[in-house]
Amino acid sequence: MSTKNIAVIVGSLRKESFNRKMAVALSRIAPEDMKLEIVEIGQLPYFNQDFEESPLPEWVAFRDKIKAADAVLFITPEYNRSVPGVLKNAIDVASRPYGASSWDGKPAAVISVSPGAIGGFGANHHLRQSLVFLNMPTMAQPEAYVGGAAQLFDEEGNIQVAGTKEFMIKFLESFEAWIGSHL
Repeated sequence: MSTKNIAVIVGSLRKESFNRKMAVALSRIAPEDMKLEIVEIGQLPYFNQDFEESPLPEWVAFRDKIKAADAVLFITPEYNRSVPGVLKNAIDVASRPYGASSWDGKPAAVISVSPGAIGGFGANHHLRQSLVFLNMPTMAQPEAYVGGAAQLFDEEGNIQVAGTKEFMIKFLESFEAWIGSHL
């Protein structure tokens, strides 16, 4: 089986982000034929349609990275029961120009990570609404709302909670199958 290149979009810019830690930890436990690569979004200027005739270089580079990926894994915190603005901006940037979305048809999955007990449930589902519009077949099961993030990682950034690690391995295996059924 050929390697699947997965663009990982982390919805948090914070240096010690639990979501970034999850992305890195997942790259270590992913199946051999899945290559997870974080595609940075913090450098993207805000989307402004006025620049669409001559797109900004950062937009073009980001769109090209998304187009080159076989699938997309979103890992996001929850801000005010929704996704962070930086993530929404990245979605908007790669959805343009109209009719040529970089997201179109890419299999997707969503993980929300939070220190709170409900694990970013609101952000997870709000993001899914946008993914429907973007024509991204999004894995429905298993759902991944990861709470208690402050105790989740060891000093090296690995998932130290055995049950969560087992769940995330199963999640990645399910995503691998999902991708295979949509490519």
